Amino acid sequence: MYTTYTSVIIPCYNEQEVIRESYRRLTHVMRVNFEAYELLFINDGSKDKTLSILQELAQQDPHLKVLSFSRNFGHQPAVSAGISQCAGDVAIIIDADLQDPPELIPDMVRLYQDKNCNVVYAVRKNRQGETTFKKLTAKLFYRTIDYLSEVSLPLDTGDFRLIDRKVINAFNQLPERNKYIRGLISWVGFRQEPISYERNERFAGETKYPLRKMLRFARTSLLYFSNKPLRIASSLGVAAVVIGLLLSLWVLYVMVFKPSELVHGWSSTLIIVVFFGGVQMMTIGILGEYLSSIFNEIKGRPEFIIDDTVNISSKPLVSEPT
Repeated sequence: MYTTYTSVIIPCYNEQEVIRESYRRLTHVMRVNFEAYELLFINDGSKDKTLSILQELAQQDPHLKVLSFSRNFGHQPAVSAGISQCAGDVAIIIDADLQDPPELIPDMVRLYQDKNCNVVYAVRKNRQGETTFKKLTAKLFYRTIDYLSEVSLPLDTGDFRLIDRKVINAFNQLPERNKYIRGLISWVGFRQEPISYERNERFAGETKYPLRKMLRFARTSLLYFSNKPLRIASSLGVAAVVIGLLLSLWVLYVMVFKPSELVHGWSSTLIIVVFFGGVQMMTIGILGEYLSSIFNEIKGRPEFIIDDTVNISSKPLVSEPT
């Protein structure tokens, strides 16, 4: 049995169909393997019975702790809240939908101790219950963000990972509000080790990441975490200027040396206008996204607002014998 005080951070939004099973499996794993632990559920403004179920369970189990937001702030702010409030020497980030198996937690802690590392990130070997479209777009996304990032990011990984107190403290010092957490954990450095697993289907309910939220998350990841899109926009601008100069030289050459071959019409003009217009609009759009991010940071609004807490204390709780 591990003596390390372990926090499990579980963000949840409208998970009434799965939350009891999630709590049951997590509790079983933690009681069998850990002397002291806490289950920190972050209710991200759920509109169903998620909060009331958590409050009911928390009355029976002091290991279960709840942070409840005043509204839905999103998955990444919920994880940030858990990292800022957890009291453990190590923390495990895991979603409530049971796609990531709680039974892997002891193996993650064992690898953490054996390798003397600071982060253990879970790598998905397979993604069961997901469409081909989602698998392909996820694969493309992870490789794109890795290419654009300033630091190397592990491929095919989500937020399911173990972080120790060094990483927790470093993460809590980061001032930005619109966070890409898996990227920032890689950015802080320290020693990081992978562990592979099979990702399951959701236990129940529907995904909380439809296409709209996936696109928003991808935009935040690509534009907020990296400045390479600005460099790409600048390169496209230079390329457009070069192409424009070459076209001008070609037209001038034809006018002087082959005037009979000069075609008078709107086609070439329209092509040039559309090309340069597209480059300019894309560049302006990228600049606008960065300006929007700067504007959000300058406003200084909190990343999340906590409406209520249950069983929150810094005192480690010893697990009951099974």
